[in-house]
Amino acid sequence: MNTAHTTDTIDTADATSSTPTIGVLVGSLSSTSINRTLARSLTGLIGERAHVAEIEIGDLPLYNSDLDETPPEAVRRFKREVSSVDGLIVVTPEYNRTMSAVLKNAFEWGSRPYGESIWAGIPAGLVGASPGAIGTATAQQHVRNVMSFLDMPTLAQPEVYLQFRPEVFTDDGRISDAGTRGFLAGWADRFVDHVRLHADARLVAAGSRAA
Repeated sequence: MNTAHTTDTIDTADATSSTPTIGVLVGSLSSTSINRTLARSLTGLIGERAHVAEIEIGDLPLYNSDLDETPPEAVRRFKREVSSVDGLIVVTPEYNRTMSAVLKNAFEWGSRPYGESIWAGIPAGLVGASPGAIGTATAQQHVRNVMSFLDMPTLAQPEVYLQFRPEVFTDDGRISDAGTRGFLAGWADRFVDHVRLHADARLVAAGSRAA
């Protein structure tokens, strides 16, 4: 994602900054993905309150437990980047009434080997866009089931089931419709608060373990 508030990759040094680091998973590989456009819009609305960057999932091979002990570099890179964030935005398309294969594959890699999941405790937000009237409501329900099992505290409200209209968004993620911009800005506000709340709780928990 190339906006004024986005970097190409997650910088692990940001994990110690007072400004939270937020990773973005986009469950589409298309260069013209409407969900990547939505992700850019949210990045702009979050602005300087966080470092936001997309975490690449398109180069991950299909999950194979035979590779658990010797994962490819793309998998090691992916796990490092996810492990360094304070929060995670998952932007899902809806394919055949569920999430995309590439997004499910990322969840699989991050949850294995057994007992070494990278997901637990990461505060998450879930959004999605579709040309259809119900947005990505069915896909998001499936993603929520997965994130609940993975112990990711996920922002419950407001839900973003966006029916995508090209005239509302520019290619660089700007939002021309005031109602849509206001709604998504409200979501961004709630999500940043959600990340900060859970980041503080994680620091307290880490301090208790150290003591």
